[in-house]
Amino acid sequence: MYAVLLSAALVFVAELGDKSQLMSMTFATRYRARTVILGAGLACTLTNLVSALVGNAIGDALPEQAVRIGGGLLFLLFAALTLRHLAANEEPKERSRGGAAVLVVGVAFVVSELGDKTMLATLTLSTQHHWALIWIGSTIGMLISIVLAVFVGRALLQVLPIRVVHLISALLFAAVGIWMLVS
Repeated sequence: MYAVLLSAALVFVAELGDKSQLMSMTFATRYRARTVILGAGLACTLTNLVSALVGNAIGDALPEQAVRIGGGLLFLLFAALTLRHLAANEEPKERSRGGAAVLVVGVAFVVSELGDKTMLATLTLSTQHHWALIWIGSTIGMLISIVLAVFVGRALLQVLPIRVVHLISALLFAAVGIWMLVS
C-alpha cells in the first residue's frame, strides 16, 4: 500500500500546474468532462504502464543505492525544469478541434507525457517498488489530477495564479529529491 500511496502522491504533485492539467482544462472547454477524463485516463494508464515496466527492468539491473541517487537527482532536475518554465512564463497551447474527441484527447496526452516528469517519476519509483503497485498509484494520482483540472482547475486559477502553482510544484520536487539523496 505504501508504494501505491507514494506514487499516487508524487504523480499528483508532479501534475500540479503541468501541461496535463492545463490540457485537461483546455479540453474541458471544448468537450464533455467525461470525454476528457476518459481520453486522458486511457492515455495515462498506458503511459504509466510502460514507464512502470521499464523502471522494473532497470531496477532489477542496477544497484539500489545508484537508483536512489539517480532518482533524487532526477527529482531535483524536475524542480529546476519547473522553475525554468515558471521563469519563461510559458502558456498552454491551443488544441485543434475535430475527430473523435476521446481519441484526440488520448493521443494528445500520450504524446505530451512521453519523457515527461511524471513518466520519469513512475519509472524511477518502479525501480524500487513492485511495478504493478507503482502503475496503479501513478495512474490514480494522474487521474485525480485530471479530474481536479476538469472540474475545479479553472476556478482555482481564478484565485491562485499559475505561477504560484508552478512554484509550489518545484519546491515539492526539490524536497522529494533531497529526501531521496539523504535517506
